[in-house]
Amino acid sequence: MSRIGKNPVLIPEGVSTTLEGNIITVKGKLGELSQEISKSISVEIKDGLVSFSRTSDQKDIRSLHGLYRALVQNMMLGVTVGYTKKLQFIGVGYRASANGQNLDISAGFSHNIIMSIPAEVKLVAETEKGKAPLVTLTSHDKQLLGAVAAKIRSFRPPEPYKGKGIRYIDEYVRRKAGKTSAS
Repeated sequence: MSRIGKNPVLIPEGVSTTLEGNIITVKGKLGELSQEISKSISVEIKDGLVSFSRTSDQKDIRSLHGLYRALVQNMMLGVTVGYTKKLQFIGVGYRASANGQNLDISAGFSHNIIMSIPAEVKLVAETEKGKAPLVTLTSHDKQLLGAVAAKIRSFRPPEPYKGKGIRYIDEYVRRKAGKTSAS
């Protein structure tokens, strides 16, 4: 049995969880999320716990068992606490500014990149003199937040020689030595 899947998910205070058919819906103070569950995984909600069990021991069904448990756990945390990702723009002339839900990125290209951020994600761009610009993304949906942050990072991923690029605030970029002159 899946070690992750066999642990039940605790429903926090102030969160309501409903199961209609094979769709589980979680509502909390920060929003509402729903997830479709595979027919091969059965879900039971009772006594403030959500427990998952599978119909057979096939490899793909075993992997779905732990996956759906983790997705529901992330939904519970998202609607109560929320998730945050911070991106740092490192490089000469790299800038970021927020105009409503549009992010204006200047990352060394001949033109600025303007990216529209979904309404579920809260966007804050900070620029302090002498420090790299910082973009903070906050949402109750962990999957959407990760996808938006990865899309922003993909415009200019950090390079290993000078370390320039867009990186997560806690990301470690392994540096390489450049060329050495032959004598």
